[in-house]
Amino acid sequence: MLKIYNTLTGKKDAFEPLVPGTVRMYVCGVTVYDYCHIGHARSALVFDVVRRYLEYSGYRVDFAKNFTDVDDKIIKRANEQGVSCDAVTAKFIQAYHEDMGRLGVRPASIEPKATEHMAEIVRLTETLIAKGLAYQVDGDVYFEVAKYGDYGRLSKRKMDDLQAGARVDVDERKRHPMDFALWKSAKPGEPAWPSPWGQGRPGWHIECSAMSIRHLGETFDIHGGGMDLIFPHHENEIAQSCGATGKEFARYWMHNGFVQINQEKMSKSLGNFFTIREIFEKSEWPETETGEMLRYFLLATQYRGPLDFSDQALKEAKNAANGFYDLFARLAETGGSASGDARLNPAIERCTAAFRSAMDDDINTPVALAALQGLRSDLNKLLAEGLSTEARRAAREAFRSLGRVLALFQLDHWVFNVETGGPVSLASEVEIERQIAERTEAKKRKDFKRADAIRAELAAQGIIIEDKPDGTSRWKR
Repeated sequence: MLKIYNTLTGKKDAFEPLVPGTVRMYVCGVTVYDYCHIGHARSALVFDVVRRYLEYSGYRVDFAKNFTDVDDKIIKRANEQGVSCDAVTAKFIQAYHEDMGRLGVRPASIEPKATEHMAEIVRLTETLIAKGLAYQVDGDVYFEVAKYGDYGRLSKRKMDDLQAGARVDVDERKRHPMDFALWKSAKPGEPAWPSPWGQGRPGWHIECSAMSIRHLGETFDIHGGGMDLIFPHHENEIAQSCGATGKEFARYWMHNGFVQINQEKMSKSLGNFFTIREIFEKSEWPETETGEMLRYFLLATQYRGPLDFSDQALKEAKNAANGFYDLFARLAETGGSASGDARLNPAIERCTAAFRSAMDDDINTPVALAALQGLRSDLNKLLAEGLSTEARRAAREAFRSLGRVLALFQLDHWVFNVETGGPVSLASEVEIERQIAERTEAKKRKDFKRADAIRAELAAQGIIIEDKPDGTSRWKR
């Protein structure tokens, strides 16, 4: 059984979804004012793998990951460049999708934007005011932290010890320094939307509550993000969401650790970060191999632990991945003697059991990789004894199946159709989902000509799209 370290309880909890067979998961996405760095890559890949493993385990996963597309940093960047906020966010949402595609990260099934959910944000804020948990001051609306008795239960902080944290402005109009903004009154030159309290825009925290409740319901299974979001962002999400609905918000809280440079957290404010694009641009290897190297590097450490970034660590990851690809090249050769065939299935079964045991233990990817390394070692011995062509295909399929859970070992130069032996492109899965996401956006804009064109492009590749009543789409070959 899958166990997940739940930040809320402080221990590994057995995972049982609220609705049998279906997992609803929300992950805090990026604020789209700049290119993503390697820290963003880690969070994106971690929760992509969580999703993949849940699907591998037989669950349907409704996965929402938002874009924060209204924020002080976006407004500042737009003013610096003399363009609209929409131009800034459109540029960096596209860049995000490009970077994630290079990393093999699939688009979320739902990718909501804050600016598209103003009605939900306003309604949630109105509910909090009506329940006496929020108050209005000069067109601003604040959540009153002292009115929510369980405040601090995620971060394990006590009200008496709390200090103003990230994104908490000192404001004498607030009843308590930790009260946080649900709605901000309009300032000259800033984007604004109508509300019962006048023109303005939402606070950061209320956006995620409104979007997750809208798409996943008042209570859902997993909420994820980086450890830096535990306080105040996720703490505030719990307070306002539970306060408004009277129900538990998310049942399992997962947080990935930081990426560090020389034992220091990587961040834009410290200036010690590398964008995903910079890593690809400076790499001496082809783009597909660089993506594989980065994925292997990021997954070689358990997701909750710190990860130290260095050129040497990337080279070691590349060497480890190359060891697998050397094996795959040998497996692609025509088989001969079948002396080792009888021992192949037991080796695959041992690997699969060890892999699943590792992933069931709080998504322990380094131990899962060790299981795959064990199968690689076994296969090198079996190849020395002799494996038939059919056995080699079975071995390739085992690596393909388990590798897809980790978004690894999908490069076209070794992936073959199990039945015909001919090459196929499994890496196109990410591109297919990117095109479907683009089609969904086109339909929202009522650009049906573009939506139909994308459907035709996919049909030409043998991909059938099935539109669901809720506006999302699924596909099959």
